Amino acid sequence: MNPAYTTVDHVFTVPLDHTDPGGDTLQVFAREIADPSRSGEQLPWLLYLQGGPGGKSPRPSGKSPGWLAHALKTHRVLLLDQRGTGRSTPLTARVAARFPDPKQLAAYLGHFRADSIVADAELIRRELSGGQPWETLGQSYGGFLTLTYLSQAPEGLRACYVAGGLPGLTATADEVYARTFPRVRDRVRDFYARYPDDAPRLRHIADLLASRDIRLPDGDRLTVRRLRTLGMTLGMGDGFERLHWLFDEALDGNGELTDTFLYQAMALTGFTDNPLYAVLQETLYGQGAGSTGWAAARTHAALPEFAEDADPLLLTGEMIYPWMFEDIRGLRPFVDAADTLARRTDWPPLYDPARLAANTVPLAAVVYHDDMYVDAGLSLDTARTIGTARTWVTNEWEHDGLAASGDLILTRLMDLAAGRV
Repeated sequence: MNPAYTTVDHVFTVPLDHTDPGGDTLQVFAREIADPSRSGEQLPWLLYLQGGPGGKSPRPSGKSPGWLAHALKTHRVLLLDQRGTGRSTPLTARVAARFPDPKQLAAYLGHFRADSIVADAELIRRELSGGQPWETLGQSYGGFLTLTYLSQAPEGLRACYVAGGLPGLTATADEVYARTFPRVRDRVRDFYARYPDDAPRLRHIADLLASRDIRLPDGDRLTVRRLRTLGMTLGMGDGFERLHWLFDEALDGNGELTDTFLYQAMALTGFTDNPLYAVLQETLYGQGAGSTGWAAARTHAALPEFAEDADPLLLTGEMIYPWMFEDIRGLRPFVDAADTLARRTDWPPLYDPARLAANTVPLAAVVYHDDMYVDAGLSLDTARTIGTARTWVTNEWEHDGLAASGDLILTRLMDLAAGRV
């Protein structure tokens, strides 16, 4: 039986700070994937930019997404573990706890944004491709990275494909969350409409947590506010069902929380595998003067429908709050550094609107009309300002459409970029 893929593991040494190439370094890992029948050919490269922040690249298996099989027909694919994730000098809670000073940790974390990731990619491209430009496929946050790439080093790109990830170029964190919370509210209401018994069940669980000290398997207390973050999953294609079946097994015959529920709630809300998702979430919107200042928390506090005593109780989405760094074991080593990042006022810009307006690299993007995480309005506003950008708006998929659609979305994006559609 022939293997599905030919793989080659690569490890690159990159500067922690690309403006100081003689300083500290990191190791960045990437896995090269090719069709065994074409592994000896000089195929064009496709760099996959994972969502996140803080997400490692997918690990190929027999159930790998259809987009990968489609890409391997014509390309050699590079699955990049962005700095701090997977095998790329991972920045875990254990690593963060070793920093002697929170300010040092915050300064270190400042080198893990899109500008540094793009600089890593350019260093890798020059080494792997002999200087030839490559194509990119950006999922979610990978689309944010794509626009930074087009702003900083368009000469390294031949074509770009984006799935659910065109950011607002000048949108602040406050503007983003002002748009996001209403979508989360509507998504939760749709969830309760589909599964009406889950609304009283969730209220019962919340009342239990408010009146008792109930611990998760790792020792953290499960609070109402942490319970509500389970709503993060509602933006995915199977999110309603995953959450419903979680609540379906939440209570035993005596109305007490089951071990099964507590374990799953811990795993889903603990950020053990991806602490950078929480730590860097609002830094995505830090550009120029002014701090992000825990924008999600401020927006949340101003919305009465999201109060903990509201009935029905509303879940929350991907928003990150300062209390998480005190309540969640895997985030506690970051608590002071995260607050320092939230108050930082000198973030360098991530996008160059003038350069994007003059862009000549083919850019094709799918915008999910009902995306809970990335605002479709901001995405379309951005697309209108980028030279050569072509968009496809659809409500057929949720935020995970790239993986859920088999090879359909990547096929369509490649056709759009090439002018075949």
